[in-house]
Amino acid sequence: MKIAVLGATGLLGHHAARAIKAAGHQLLLIHRPSSRIERLGYLDAESHATGLFDQAGLSRALRGIDGVIFCAGHYPTRPRRWQEEVASALDQTNHFYAACLAAEVPRILYVGAAIALPRHPQGLPGHEGLFYEGMPRWRNPYLLCKWALDEQAREQARNGLPVVIGIPGMTLGEFDVGPSTGRLVTAIASGAMRRYVPGPRNWIDAAEAGRGLLLALLKGRAGERYLLTGENIQLAELTARIAAQLGVGAPKPIPLSLAKGAALVGRLRYRLSGRLPLLDDTAIAVMAGGQFLDGSKARQELGFVAEQSLDVTLARTIQWFRENGYIGR
Repeated sequence: MKIAVLGATGLLGHHAARAIKAAGHQLLLIHRPSSRIERLGYLDAESHATGLFDQAGLSRALRGIDGVIFCAGHYPTRPRRWQEEVASALDQTNHFYAACLAAEVPRILYVGAAIALPRHPQGLPGHEGLFYEGMPRWRNPYLLCKWALDEQAREQARNGLPVVIGIPGMTLGEFDVGPSTGRLVTAIASGAMRRYVPGPRNWIDAAEAGRGLLLALLKGRAGERYLLTGENIQLAELTARIAAQLGVGAPKPIPLSLAKGAALVGRLRYRLSGRLPLLDDTAIAVMAGGQFLDGSKARQELGFVAEQSLDVTLARTIQWFRENGYIGR
């Protein structure tokens, strides 16, 4: 099969691309002209440069493929009004879905985020059947972007596009060039993260997540969500184990109300000075919006089970960050 990946320079996209090659499929990388695609040269993949808002260019790139994994999700990085962030996110994916329709792509996987699911009302691990009743009340840009994109993907499926939704847990691993979730590691290593908001998480090894995304594309049912989970863990334990492997002191807990206050101060400082805040709204959403996750649906329908241990993943991740100059040796 010929499978395309959008967003392969990011953590999840890179590992999805590796999983596609490992499974023996033909790989097509669709990327922005400015992307540093040379990092993926070792995969020996076909590549096509086009802008994400270039609908005609995307249609040409997608023509003749058997499936596509969309990992180029919107990620707010600067303090902006939530309405602007949501509009930007939906605009980008609207062009993508229109291009898929024009190219008659037979299988589409949208990579979503677990924060798009509300917390289980009984405090149990979250599952694919949880939905917000209307718009979430917390007007956090990151939360609302992921909620709106999840709604959009399911609406596209209801309208006939073969869209499947794959939702990995909190992903850690090599090739996190941003870094994205790897900021948890680099911030603890540098001392920039001295506090955290306590709460439950589900983490998954990036390579396992990439394998799960490929399975969701190949075996998932259109319109359905699939949670790709690793291990449920409290953030207190996760940060302590990261700090232990780094050989530094572990961060201390802070109430969510104080973290939100710090983020507000950071937004005000950004408006006055243009300096990006160390603790922004996206970081607050990631810390505050976690819950344990139930991966039984992906296990039953996709045959997906993550087996990598946290300590092994952390050791590999920290080594990669050190080798690439993100943290000191």
